[in-house]
Amino acid sequence: MPRLAGDRPPAEPTSADQRDRYHRILRAAARHGATKGLERVQMVDVARDAGVAIATLYRYFPSKTHLFTALMHTRVEQLAALGVRSRVGETPDQGIARLLVRAGRDLLDNPLLAHAMMQSNNAAIAQSPDEGVTQLFTDLMRAAGGLDDPTPYELRLLRLLEEAWYGVVMTALNRRDDPDQLAADTELICRLMLRGREDAATAD
Repeated sequence: MPRLAGDRPPAEPTSADQRDRYHRILRAAARHGATKGLERVQMVDVARDAGVAIATLYRYFPSKTHLFTALMHTRVEQLAALGVRSRVGETPDQGIARLLVRAGRDLLDNPLLAHAMMQSNNAAIAQSPDEGVTQLFTDLMRAAGGLDDPTPYELRLLRLLEEAWYGVVMTALNRRDDPDQLAADTELICRLMLRGREDAATAD
């Protein structure tokens, strides 16, 4: 499992030029991750292809874990920008399944990059529960499922659902499942985990 750098907190870009360099680095990382996978990506190659000094890359991304976790964060933000709100007539499990199926298909399009982002995100969370994309992803699931004021039990279900979905996606990546199989498995776990949420009182 990749490790986070010890005590070099990543800098945040503030100016337009800094944001441009930051996003050039992420685009270069995506290209390298899609063709090489996490272990074979070299930070010096990413810096060269992004047109930045290696010191600049490390200023924003102290490790490959930081780099590919940030890349996953931007992918989730892009998903949010497409609009994920619950649709008229959808049950929560249907809305969340719609979101997760779309996210899963995007990951299957680039298996090596998907592995790199998910492995890095898990390493970041292992280092600190507040790292990674968990909160952002939970907010997306809440929006897709129309859960504007979720109970503690519903939040627990969403956490478990995210973990189960990650497992389904990793299995699909490893087995090279087709997108339709991933979609069917995703819809099933959403249906099984969320349709009984009204029993929160007894479950707690």
